[in-house]
Parts: sequence; C-alpha cells; structure tokens
Amino acid sequence: MSLRVTLVEHPLVADSLRRIRDRSTPNALFRQNLERIGTLLIAEATRDLPLDRTTVETPMTTAAAQRLSVQPVVVPVLRAGLGFVRPAQDLLPDADIGFIGISRNEETFEPHPYVNKLPDSLAGRPVIVIDPMLATGGSLVHTIELLLERGAPAPIRVVCALAAPEGIERIRTAGFDLEIYTAAIDDHLDANAFIIPGLGDAGDRQFGSASSNNDSP
Repeated sequence: MSLRVTLVEHPLVADSLRRIRDRSTPNALFRQNLERIGTLLIAEATRDLPLDRTTVETPMTTAAAQRLSVQPVVVPVLRAGLGFVRPAQDLLPDADIGFIGISRNEETFEPHPYVNKLPDSLAGRPVIVIDPMLATGGSLVHTIELLLERGAPAPIRVVCALAAPEGIERIRTAGFDLEIYTAAIDDHLDANAFIIPGLGDAGDRQFGSASSNNDSP
C-alpha cells in the first residue's frame, strides 16, 4: 500500500488557480477556471491508462492506432465534485459516472454520506475520484472504502484542485494505494477545517449558497 502525490505544475493551472482563489471572481468565471484546472489534472491522472493496439482506416490507407483497453469509472464527490464532471466527460466520453454525496457535520467535521450511486462491481476498471478540495480527508476515506468494497483496482486515482497537508496525512495513515493529482498543497486547516489560504467553499462558489451542504470535509 502506498500514497503518491503529484503536484501538477503547468502555466495554465497556475493562472486558473489564481482566479479561483480570488474572492472577487464571480461564480460563472469560478466554474470556468475550475473546469480548466480539472481538464489539465485529469489529463495528467490518465497519462498511464492501458492501451490496446489496433488499426484505423484513414481516407488514404490503413494506419496503426491505439485505444483505451478499458473505460474508467469517474466518481465525483457531491456537490463540489460536479465542477470536474464536464472536463472528465470531455476527455473520457465513454467512461461511466458514479456519484458519492457527502456533507460535513459542522460540529465534528466528519463526513455524513447521503448519496451512493456506484456500479455493483468495479473490478478491472480504473477509478478516478474527482473532488476540488481535499481538506480533512474524511470524505475521501469514506469514498475509497466504498470503492474498495466494490472491487476497485489499485491504485485509485484522485483529482483535486487543492489539498491540505492534514488531509494528505490522514489518507497516508489509512494505508490506501492511491495516486493524488493536485494543483496545490496549501498551508493548513483552520479551526473550522477550511483550507488556508484555500478558496472558500467550492460548492458555494460554483452553485451559490442556497443549496449549501458544506461539501467535502
């Protein structure tokens, strides 16, 4: 069992990270730049997906080609993880999408699950968890446990825009075989378990606060 954390350093990631951190960025522009980050992170997370050799008929002749050996399963953690769904579908149009819904108990900061829509079996299929924020790590631990119950193969890939050191350490202590791809590892969690410097509540900044359920502890 091992945890590998990849900090994706790219000029377009850095530029969009600046925009989503900025408190004055409106919701529409926040979503646009979060998706931009998601596209680049997911591209990096899928770099080593297995391929099969095949051929394709061009207008001129037969050419050697490659195709994905198996389609991944993408699992957004609701609500905030919805911000990475469109880039995931753009890059992996044939992938299945499963959903895990987790809110945060405001007193304990522990996860409270409310949605579980996963395939019955994940055996043999790469799994990519998408969630913009890795804070305490509680929601990710819960999600990984559900995925392992359904036979998800190692390593499970996790894509997040920001990660807190405390969340990374919790995942490391849990002993999962994971690969985390992130745009930034921030300084720490504050007393309310929010990432500092962070970007605020990723769900609220995408969708507004009316339906807030305090995403992704």
